[in-house]
Amino acid sequence: MGSGHDHSHGGDARVSRMLIAAGILTVFFVVELTTALLIGSIALLADAGHMLTDLVAMFMGLTAVLLARHGPASASRTYGWHRAEVFTAVANAVLLMGVAAFILYEAVERLGNAPEVPGVPMIVVALTGLAANAAVVLLLRSQSESSLAVKGAYMEVVADTVGSIGVLIASIVTVTTRWPYADVVVAVFVALWVLPRAVGLARAALRILSESSPQHIDVDELRTALAAVDGVTEVHDLHVWTLVPGKDMVTAHLTSSGDAARVLDDARALLSARGLDHATVQVEPPGCADGCADQTDW
Repeated sequence: MGSGHDHSHGGDARVSRMLIAAGILTVFFVVELTTALLIGSIALLADAGHMLTDLVAMFMGLTAVLLARHGPASASRTYGWHRAEVFTAVANAVLLMGVAAFILYEAVERLGNAPEVPGVPMIVVALTGLAANAAVVLLLRSQSESSLAVKGAYMEVVADTVGSIGVLIASIVTVTTRWPYADVVVAVFVALWVLPRAVGLARAALRILSESSPQHIDVDELRTALAAVDGVTEVHDLHVWTLVPGKDMVTAHLTSSGDAARVLDDARALLSARGLDHATVQVEPPGCADGCADQTDW
């Protein structure tokens, strides 16, 4: 009873902190985007685009937390809403790549014809951005260790701090040297910082959606280890995939002439030692076709 109360309390605290963080980011995004458009700063526009992806990541994490708590499995959706986080990650990656491509295009357009951008407003907005990011980092840091969804949003905000520092450097250079390309250089830097992260996020999400085996699981080694379990003579129909980050699934059929219950326990312990706690193992007698299992374990 007490454990359930603590879990619920922890979930409420996580949602509250994420809502406050989302509010802070939304206010600053509006300020940064408006300033970027008013003074014509492409560096501020790039950082605002990155801030938008922070907001998407934040709401993605918030949605994942809420769906995990209030979106239970049903007959038509037996895994519940776990994959909602993955689908949103794909959308986030596409948005990131779109922002990066747009900023790079705008930067190329300004080569040889960089407009003069006032540096003082950039300094004010950059400092405000650093303060906003610092506040959000402090809000989410303690919760990021207990939730992958929150950790994703937390890492987005940490990364965005780099963009704010870049804008601050560009604004200082603009004020002190009047060099017109400082704004463009920082914009390109931010875009190139965002692009590989977007591609990596998309690849990770698509690996999950295509049900590829997790990169940290050596399937051949796993097959060999299961075959070495005392009494097992054959391993077939071995499948390993990821439902959501941090939740890997496995199914396997083991042929054995020994005690099915003991083989099942040994196989489950072996899988658990590799972080594969969500397992369905079927033990079959020799010569038995699929469907006449002695025992099945979830």
